[in-house]
Amino acid sequence: MKIRQWMLGGLMTLLATSALAETFTFTAIPDEDESRLNERFGKVADYLAEELGVDVKYIPVKSYPAAITAFRNDQVQLAWFGGLSGVQARELVPGSTAIAQGYEDQFFKTYIIANVSTGLEASDEFPQGIKGKTFTFGSKGSTSGRLMPEFHIRENMGAPEDVFARVGFSGDHSRTVTQVESGAFEVGAVNYSVYDNRVAEGSTDPEKVKVIWTTPTYPDYQWTIRGDVDARYGEGFTQKVTDALLNMKDKDLLASFPRESFVPASNDDYAPIKATGEAIGLLGE
Repeated sequence: MKIRQWMLGGLMTLLATSALAETFTFTAIPDEDESRLNERFGKVADYLAEELGVDVKYIPVKSYPAAITAFRNDQVQLAWFGGLSGVQARELVPGSTAIAQGYEDQFFKTYIIANVSTGLEASDEFPQGIKGKTFTFGSKGSTSGRLMPEFHIRENMGAPEDVFARVGFSGDHSRTVTQVESGAFEVGAVNYSVYDNRVAEGSTDPEKVKVIWTTPTYPDYQWTIRGDVDARYGEGFTQKVTDALLNMKDKDLLASFPRESFVPASNDDYAPIKATGEAIGLLGE
């Protein structure tokens, strides 16, 4: 009997150790170039591994849908999503929750930018002068690069394909800026923080591509975690991940997002994004 109990105890210990030894994986929507993302999230993986006491691995993906698919298929357990992609992922994985967002993500915004050759100037009013121009969004699944700007375009002017001479999708915010700056597209929609960061570091010339309008604010990026992680990594693991993100204080690490800090988030925070996505038919694409 004692031998059986000893063996059972050893088996339970082995199973618990195996659970703890399992690698915790995460991904992020590819909203900038791959080298920048690898640098940013490689540091995040190191930080989380130290805080959580488990192996942590960042898995890059090539597209917004690929990030959602990896989350749905349990190839990753945590993801840095945009507002819309987070809503889509949580709809596909019951029990998953938004646990943290950047301080700035509580009031995110999109810039409408234009090549200076258009003659368009900054305005507080929606820029009606973009009608008839060539226009590029970012990724088709981007909140700041597609969902919110398309909502305002439709509200003020009509369907993009009827408003613009040509409509494109650059794939990410960095490419949107470079395409508008080069003149490949006359106007575009971009995540404000990517544009501001590029201007600050000198990779974008505001004399060649300028901000002509800024949307009202909306909730955007967030960390979303699967609902089954406590069963796999131990009781309270979701809270440990949440605490690790909220307690991230390293200035260099936060600057790579760039975010001032991370604050608590919930699924309810993104109800406006879900409602907007449903209103213009982007949810379910």
